[in-house]
Amino acid sequence: MTDSTHSPAFDAAAEFDRQAGTLVALGYPALSGRTPEQFAELVAPLRAEAVARAGTAAYDPATTGRVPFVLVVGRELAPIEATMPLITLHGGRLPGFVDRSFEPGSLERFVATEPSRPPGRNGVHLLFDVERGEEFCGVVPADAMATVAERGRTLLTIEEGIALLTAFPEILVKNKCFELGGSRCGDRRVPALWISRRAPKLGWCWEGNPHTWLGMASAGARHG
Repeated sequence: MTDSTHSPAFDAAAEFDRQAGTLVALGYPALSGRTPEQFAELVAPLRAEAVARAGTAAYDPATTGRVPFVLVVGRELAPIEATMPLITLHGGRLPGFVDRSFEPGSLERFVATEPSRPPGRNGVHLLFDVERGEEFCGVVPADAMATVAERGRTLLTIEEGIALLTAFPEILVKNKCFELGGSRCGDRRVPALWISRRAPKLGWCWEGNPHTWLGMASAGARHG
């Protein structure tokens, strides 16, 4: 973590408001069939939990690959095909995209595994203690997922990976991209987010094939 004696203390309330405001500015209310005011009411109950659990330590996402919490909107409110184009690289302008390796209709089959199933029923939740997991770069994905489970952590879903990049685009950097083992479709494919053509790309890799530039994202807990 960044040395908090040389950086401003983290303000969880302000950070929650920033993330919620970003979602509103990107059009998430319309995607979910709500007005901006209704969307704000939807996410507002999560604010107190974010403040209570996030702590006050400063952080540096690009350097450490870790953030205190992320506000997540599920695909039932904001479809993946609609949210991927809303993200860009830090300092970039090209929209994110879904790779053509997802055959028609396959993306819908990549759903949350039981350990990664989002809590609650209103389509929004929080992720705490999120890591992009670059320590797993070069590790066989199946082994990385097993290690994450042994540590009592949880793998990120596709929607959670998109939420992470929406709130913190600087966390996706060359050679420190990440897989999203919390969404599976019953075969050996593991979704992943990496950089392609100067934009974020949602693709997939085989669970038995390691990549030096792909880690395994995880979180400490969910709340919804």
